[in-house]
Amino acid sequence: MNIKFKTSIKGNYIKVMDAFDLSLFEALKPPFGKMKIVEFTGSKKGDRVHIRFLSPIKTEWVSDIIADEVTDDMALFVDVGSTLPWPLTIWTHRHIVQKVDEYNSIIIDDITFTASNFILTVLMYPAIFMGFYPRKKIYREYFSKPI
Repeated sequence: MNIKFKTSIKGNYIKVMDAFDLSLFEALKPPFGKMKIVEFTGSKKGDRVHIRFLSPIKTEWVSDIIADEVTDDMALFVDVGSTLPWPLTIWTHRHIVQKVDEYNSIIIDDITFTASNFILTVLMYPAIFMGFYPRKKIYREYFSKPI
């Protein structure tokens, strides 16, 4: 299943992509539940993100950055889940920053996921949607300040 969010923000696409660091990752934490960032090595190929959810459920989430690229009109990195909470079995998240002009960009969260069966995949859609939708506001606020 696929979910895609597009958020228009202020900022040059290369500077915006460079801001995908631990500070932004902390700002993007879901407002519900408690989690700890165990490891965050960056947003380049070979980096890793390890999250430990402490409530409402205890579980681990590890994603490996498998690709990153910068072109004349976009920058991206891709994370793939290597350790996922049940019922997820597949997770790919493409973080794309598309150039609009020198001072404006669009952040695209392009998420593909699968759960252990079709019914659970469909049931996961609203939870993942609600977990990522608040990023739109966070991105706009975070990038309203000069970077």
